[in-house]
Amino acid sequence: MGSGASTDAIKGASVEDLKKAYAEASDEDKAKIKAAMDACKAAPAEAAPAAGGCKPCPGPVDCSCITTVAKDFKGLLDQPAEPKFKGALCQIYVRGAPYGGSDKSNNGHRYDSIPFANGMIGAGMSCQLIHYTHEEHDKFFELCKNFNFIIVRCNPGQIKADGGDQQKFDDGMREMRKAGIQVWPSPDVMEKMGAKDALCKVANMNIGLPDTLAYYTEEEFGAGFKKTMAFQPRVIKQNRGSSGEG
Repeated sequence: MGSGASTDAIKGASVEDLKKAYAEASDEDKAKIKAAMDACKAAPAEAAPAAGGCKPCPGPVDCSCITTVAKDFKGLLDQPAEPKFKGALCQIYVRGAPYGGSDKSNNGHRYDSIPFANGMIGAGMSCQLIHYTHEEHDKFFELCKNFNFIIVRCNPGQIKADGGDQQKFDDGMREMRKAGIQVWPSPDVMEKMGAKDALCKVANMNIGLPDTLAYYTEEEFGAGFKKTMAFQPRVIKQNRGSSGEG
């Protein structure tokens, strides 16, 4: 009898039928049944789908202690069996905003989150996608202690928009740095370099472009932008904001 037929027979059997079948089984079959039952008891429970409707992000670190906000992890490469370093990519989902914010796809991730993670995986590191929720602040940062690095992809203002405290989150990340865990970008770097005019500060370094300019008044913009447009095409970004609205 095939395994499918056997399964159907078991599903349709009553408790008494199963007891009778067990009593009539050979000692060898009874030993196999007992071994199978013991194995089921010993096996760890599989993480159940959470709020986002899917299981926690696969990887070397068990992330089931926090809510899985994402709907899926489609497109994420398989994590390396023996990663050089274990990493996480932290996101924030604004529950009162469509899709969780204008920088999100309908799966709950930022548009660039999975490409970021795949880049790390391609370099031999693991990178699991997790979401911060302020109700689980302590659990979240306890989980973060299991990683070697954390990539922070939480846009300024979105933690507050979701009901959280940006300062509390930043202090948590500072504690991670004190513990030797790399945080990119760190809260202090975000405070100093988070605005787009930071590009003007590095314009004359070998990592910058000397024709990077900032305009703080309408008059400055009218005069300066027209002049540069006559030279070559330009890219315009608002000074603050990186949620796909710049």
